[in-house]
Amino acid sequence: MIKFLDLKKITEKNSEEIENVVTNVIRSGWYLQGEANKKFEADYSSYIGTQYTIGCANGLDALVWIYRAYIEMGIMQKGDEVIVPANTYIASILAITDNGLIPVLVEPNIDTLEIDDQKIESAITERTKSILIVHLYGRNAYTSHIGDLCKKYNLKLVEDNAQAHGCMFNGKRTGSLGDAAGHSFYPGKNLGALGDGGAVTTNDKELADTIRALANYGSQKKYVFKYKGRNSRLDEIQAAVLDVKLNYLDQDNTRRKEIGAYYYKNINNPFITLPKQLPIEENVFHIFPILCTQRDRLQEYLTTNGIQTLIHYPIPPHKQECYQEWNNQSYPISEQIHLQELSIPISPVMTDEEMKEVVKAINNFQ
Repeated sequence: MIKFLDLKKITEKNSEEIENVVTNVIRSGWYLQGEANKKFEADYSSYIGTQYTIGCANGLDALVWIYRAYIEMGIMQKGDEVIVPANTYIASILAITDNGLIPVLVEPNIDTLEIDDQKIESAITERTKSILIVHLYGRNAYTSHIGDLCKKYNLKLVEDNAQAHGCMFNGKRTGSLGDAAGHSFYPGKNLGALGDGGAVTTNDKELADTIRALANYGSQKKYVFKYKGRNSRLDEIQAAVLDVKLNYLDQDNTRRKEIGAYYYKNINNPFITLPKQLPIEENVFHIFPILCTQRDRLQEYLTTNGIQTLIHYPIPPHKQECYQEWNNQSYPISEQIHLQELSIPISPVMTDEEMKEVVKAINNFQ
């Protein structure tokens, strides 16, 4: 079986270094908000290209804290609107509604699978305060037009960078293109921890200070609570592990790009549609999505041929039970993607033989 993602093999690549830093944390006797966090936050800020990184418990919390901080700072208030792609993972939407803000869903472009920047302006109202772009599948979603719209309407640009560690646009890394960005270090991400973890990156000191307090029970000084916060901190072991893996992120992404380029060059099946190929710097191939009108039959066929696949994602946000108020709404492009999308194996530990076997099987599908 060709695994969709072999986390065991990925961890084994750097196992000696990982074991050493974990041992150092254990021996230090300091397990939260210590030197490992400080080092990772500094190194990640340097890598992304922002002044501040604030570690937190997971990627969802990272997005939640950004919008909560904007509310605490008086920049937004409950009932304000946030534009977000209709085909995103549910976490992007949850972060908005968790803060009493209103998601305004905008369809993606069927060629890129990212938010259609030509459909954003018509969705802007006097209550719109932010655009949340999602670098879905590891593909850059930012465009200069989106940046211009944020300037024109004085909107905060927030990036959901959960799937795009290391991705770039015009020489800048995603996570540094807007006012703030949320990052997930879920184990399966391009930069994955050995458990949950997340971070916010920003150049805004007030925002960074507010988020750091909110994620620490609302406290900026021990036993003094400025905000009604929560406990959402990146632990020392995960920070140390991430700092090791950060050193190899670009190398791992290079391998992903090699496989992605091979897929684009060699997948040739009339039943399969590939998303538009982006410039090489704009895709870190967290996921390689393909579209097929017979998606379920294709998945069954690939499973039978020893190839593990996943669906990202089978049900769009507006059809989820938790958002029943949207269930009767229609977003046909998003619905098409959710009905047709299939994710095929891609990872830094895939062999050339496995890569070729995947292509062969796909091309033989009838």
